[in-house]
Order: sequence, then C-alpha cells, then structure tokens
Amino acid sequence: MTSLVPRPPYTDDELRKLYPPGLELRQVQVLMRHGERTPISARFQNAGLRPLWPYCSAARQMRAAVLAPRDPALGPATDTLEWKRRLESIGPNDEPVLAKGPQDDPDALCDHGSLTDQGRRSTYELGQRLRHLYVDRLRFLPPALTPADAEASLYLRATPVPRALESLQQAFAALYPPSARVPGPDGRFPAPVILSRTPDNETLYPNDGNCRRLAALARAFAQRAADRWNRSPEMDLLNRRLGPWMPQGQRIAVDSRPRLSGIMDTINASLAHGPETRLPEEFYDPALKAAMEKINVDEWFSGFRESREFRMLGIGPLMGDIVGRMVERAEQGGERGIRFGLSGCHDTTLAGMLASVGAFDMERWPPFTSHVAIELFREAQEQQQQQPPPLPPQAQSAKRGWWSALFASPAAARPIGRRPTTELTQAEKRKLDGYYVRMRYNDEPVTVPACRLPGNHFEGDPSLCTLAAFKAVVDKFTPTNWKEQCRMNRDKPALPEGEPEWAGH
Repeated sequence: MTSLVPRPPYTDDELRKLYPPGLELRQVQVLMRHGERTPISARFQNAGLRPLWPYCSAARQMRAAVLAPRDPALGPATDTLEWKRRLESIGPNDEPVLAKGPQDDPDALCDHGSLTDQGRRSTYELGQRLRHLYVDRLRFLPPALTPADAEASLYLRATPVPRALESLQQAFAALYPPSARVPGPDGRFPAPVILSRTPDNETLYPNDGNCRRLAALARAFAQRAADRWNRSPEMDLLNRRLGPWMPQGQRIAVDSRPRLSGIMDTINASLAHGPETRLPEEFYDPALKAAMEKINVDEWFSGFRESREFRMLGIGPLMGDIVGRMVERAEQGGERGIRFGLSGCHDTTLAGMLASVGAFDMERWPPFTSHVAIELFREAQEQQQQQPPPLPPQAQSAKRGWWSALFASPAAARPIGRRPTTELTQAEKRKLDGYYVRMRYNDEPVTVPACRLPGNHFEGDPSLCTLAAFKAVVDKFTPTNWKEQCRMNRDKPALPEGEPEWAGH
C-alpha cells in the first residue's frame, strides 16, 4: 500500500463502541503524514522514469508576501506578489536549460520531494474526514471556528519540510473551510497560527541530523539490518527481479547505492501517480513490495521497539509533549487548554510513535496521508461535573499562603505532565483518575501492551488506556534534557546488550 485507502466512515454501532456514553471526549491530537509526493532523489532514468514530474499545478500560481513602503507612522504594508515557478537544469556543455516534463511542458513541474496535486487532494480529504467525525458525528468541535476558539484551544504545527506544512494547510482548510470561520470585529478571520521550529529544535520527527547519539544508534541498527538481510532469500528475490535496473550491475542491498529504502521510495511515489511516471511492471510485484517493506521497516523502526535510548532520543520529546498536553487538560478539569491539535509530519514520526509504545505492525510502511489520532476521554460522572473548577495558579498560591510557598519544592512547581509518575504525589496522581487515552492509526484503534493489564484500561476495551498507565509507559522514554542527552553515551555500545528493551511496557 503506497496511497492510503481510507476505511468507510464508522457505522452508528461502531461509533457507540468507540465513543461509549460513559466517556466524554475532551481532547484530540492528530499527527498526519504528508500526502503523495515526488521521490526525494531522481532514480531509474535507465528504466524510462523522468527526473522531474508534472504533478505540481501550484507552481503555476505561487504567492509571496512583499513589504511595500507607506507612511512610517502607519507601519509597513504587506502586499502579495503572484508568480510562476519554473525549474532550470544543466544541459550539454554545462549551459543552463529550462526543465520540461514528459509533454515538454515547463510549467507544473515538481522539485524532488514535493507535495503533488494528488498529495494535496488526499490531505484535503483527510481534513474532510476529520470534520465529518469530530464536527458532524461527535459534535466535539464547533461547526464554525471563532477567533477566540482558534487562539485558546487550537494547536497547529508542522516540520520545516514544505510538504509537511502544505499538507497541514490542506487538511485545516477542509476541517474549517472559509465558510466555517467566523469573522472577527474587523470583518476578517485572523490568520491561524501554525507553529514551526528551527532544525536544531525540531522534535516532530526523529532528528538524527541534530542529535549525534541518535545518528550513531540509527547507523548501528541500519548495519544490523544489512548484516541480517543482504544475503537473505528476500534480497535474492529482489535482485533477480530488479537487479538488472541497478547502476553498473550493483547488487541491491540495505546499504547499496541507491539504498533499498530509496528504491522503495521511488516505487511508492510512482505507484501513487499517473502513467507518465510509471516504471516497468515488474517493479510493482506485490511480493517484491512486501519484501522491501519488511526489510526497510526492520532497518528504520526496530530501534524504537527494542532500545529505550533510541525511543528516548528519537521520539521521546514529541511523546512527552503529547502527554503533557493531555495531562494539562486533565489538570484543568478537562475544560481548558488545547482542545484540538493537528501536526504535519512524516512516516518516521508515525511509525516511531507507534513502535515506541509497542503498537506498530513491523512489516508495513505507513502510506501517504496516514495519521494517528490520540484522544483523551473523561468519565462522565455527576460528581466530577459538580466539582468546582480548579483555582488558577495565582489563587492557589494565595490560598496556600506565603509560608508554604516559601518551602515548596522546585518539583512541585513544575507541571506534572513532564514529571515521571513515580515522582508525583498522591494528590497529583488523583488528577489523572477518570481519564483515558486511545490511539487510532488510520481510523483503527491500536492497543499499548501495558494497557491490557487489569486496572489499566476502560472496562471491556484494552485500547482505552488509563491516562496514568499511558503516561507511565511514555515516562520511561521521555528525556529530561534532550539536547544534553543527545551528546551523551558516545563511548557506549549502540545496540542494547542482552535482551531487547521492548517497547510498550
């Protein structure tokens, strides 16, 4: 599977089972892989594949913000420049030439790794499905978004990679189209805030480019995969069928050039698009695809499943953020804080998250436009509804008095979301009571192994994990200082010694 084939909408019976009347949905965080894109690098020109693909119509109508001079007392004015992007290449004798597509059209060409028109459509359709579920069916989100709601309860974030940002924009535009955005006092809906980070602070994907220890761990697991698979029957099959297309008769391997993961990338990207960018039919044999996925998943994601340090450095900061937002919501009685989050990310994000909690199928790569929804529920109990809302921090400090505040421990001043469960007081642990977490991957519930234990899930449904049990699992691989820990253990073995440190417990 390269493009996601969405499952049908939930039936009424399925909806009642997934969202039982005894629970109230309090928060949703959705992390989505970008939509269909072009390959990261040009490959297999010897098989007739063009290096540049004609599937990016957005290149015909680009827009840029331009600051225009005006009265200094009024401040700078923002204007919009509309422009068309074309790609230039290097021709014979190194002279510049205008790049053209299969039909000699210079417009609508995609750069490497670009979100294509198909990717824009599929991510827009994901936004429509999210609206259908959370607005139309569950009535969890309001049908129209007000500026106050957007400011107080919406969290939008994307990685610095353009295809992730553009996919997020497509999905949000469908979740809340212009007709469902309430204008502010000036008659306009304020521009929604989309958060991003600089590369050295990015944790929305496994950032081995800015975490040296993670890079060492990734190399070790990649080498283990090469040792395990390069002479396997699966690799022999791939070489018999696709070997003739490799450059200079090179053997396909985990660490060949191109790597096996790069070969799969090109196959998946071409399979998701039109006939103008198709490879010979032998590239699409289901048996070959299954073998490639199995090997590449082992290379890229086994570290999350088997190594606590890999989990901590690769996905721990992100999972710590996700749990922190859920705990903050619980601390506020389930009423305040972020209500809905949407993040544009990558296949390594989703697989890393799921593998780190022991809930990933270790043989299938996440298709384009896959998503993980992490939902927070609260028990619908009358006594909970009748409890007064918690005091704001200022009022709590005043109620305790200056003497108790003087001797309060530094840990007590920190939000409990990032503190390990073992360090919480009984009163702090009680704030998590009555809350449950569910992860759904492409609209199918997944179950964390530790949540199957008695007392760790909602009665009759192990996929509905108690917030306390889910947090305890994530606590074990949430870093305390990610950047510092990225510089540690450089002289220690990269692979776990002895038994694997299995995820999900």
